[in-house]
Amino acid sequence: MNGNFLNSHIQIRNPVILPTGSLVDTMEKQLLLIINEDRFFLSHRRRIAEMARERGWDVTLVTKDTGRKKEIIDSGFKYIELPINPTGMNPKDELRLLNFLIGLLRRNNEALVHLVGLKNMLWGGVAARLVKTKGVVFAVSGLGTLFGEENSPLISKAIQSVLKVGMHLKNGAVIFQNHDDEELFVKKKIIGNCEKYFIKGSGVELNQFYKNKKTDEEPLKIIFTARMLQEKGVEDLVAAAELLRKDYEGKVEFLLCGDLSANPRALKRSDLERITDGRYIKWMGHCENVPELLANADIMCFPSFYREGVPKSLLEASASSLPIITTDSIGCRDTVEHGKNGFIVPAHSPEKLAEALRTLIENKELREEMGAYSRKKAEKDYNVEDVAEKHMEIYTNLSQR
Repeated sequence: MNGNFLNSHIQIRNPVILPTGSLVDTMEKQLLLIINEDRFFLSHRRRIAEMARERGWDVTLVTKDTGRKKEIIDSGFKYIELPINPTGMNPKDELRLLNFLIGLLRRNNEALVHLVGLKNMLWGGVAARLVKTKGVVFAVSGLGTLFGEENSPLISKAIQSVLKVGMHLKNGAVIFQNHDDEELFVKKKIIGNCEKYFIKGSGVELNQFYKNKKTDEEPLKIIFTARMLQEKGVEDLVAAAELLRKDYEGKVEFLLCGDLSANPRALKRSDLERITDGRYIKWMGHCENVPELLANADIMCFPSFYREGVPKSLLEASASSLPIITTDSIGCRDTVEHGKNGFIVPAHSPEKLAEALRTLIENKELREEMGAYSRKKAEKDYNVEDVAEKHMEIYTNLSQR
């Protein structure tokens, strides 16, 4: 059954009652996209939802409102509030989320369900198995702090056990963004008979990113874009900058672009004010104009040791023709071919970070060569239209099965 046939044979079914009590008419192809937060949907999954709607899917977004709800509704998507605590581990909160998802999927048992985020995969998978949901897509977009270095092996093992319960479905698909996560899920026999797919990140709109030509008189700008989490390597970057201060203060600027986070291991405002000076090392806070900032930067430095999927920050840096310095950690290393579009250094090593930075600071020609390779890599692997199209293929395959 091809897309044209489906588009011309949409049938309205009886309305169903959602947990909110509201009525929603379900179409022949109903898609529930369940994702942690509305802002993450807008930055990472919006084009997928738009393309699904263009192909005849009736798309409902189920997510936590962080202030962007109106923007999503104004875009024409149905919206249901998700009662999730993205970073907490309170058993009552987790049970409430599970009960909500069971009710939601039971009321929409003809829908295709797309689960994004570890908690949604955990409890959404269990809910889907209990109510025998027709088809489920699991998006492994990074395993985050629950699989982080500070967590005990017992917690990770418990998470894997719950995932195994939910992901042993007859009609499921799993999307991996990096091969480390894929290897873990296969080795631990988590995914059962689910179909496996590999997509390198959530993609970028290439035409939004470009590279400005700067004069040699301007300060060289080294940029970092992410939430202000310890695991993103903020303090390692600042330490590397301090190692280089004597030689480059006044000639180089380090820009930390990102908001504070509710994550328990996030840096506080007082921490950032203490480690930055507003001149050589600047904390910019939340930045709306990321494409413009990247266009005027010279180097992306992203020393994360967070359990990433594939960092959107590095996809955007590639699209902006920037050389990248990142760590040999999960998700990050997938974006860099060492020596071609940047350098991969060990995690937790400000000294190695400073060494790689010095190499690029001192060599404009190398920066330009690596930046050009980054853009080619983005065009080949990160085009959001290609990413969305692959998702449509997965949706179609599951709906036909």
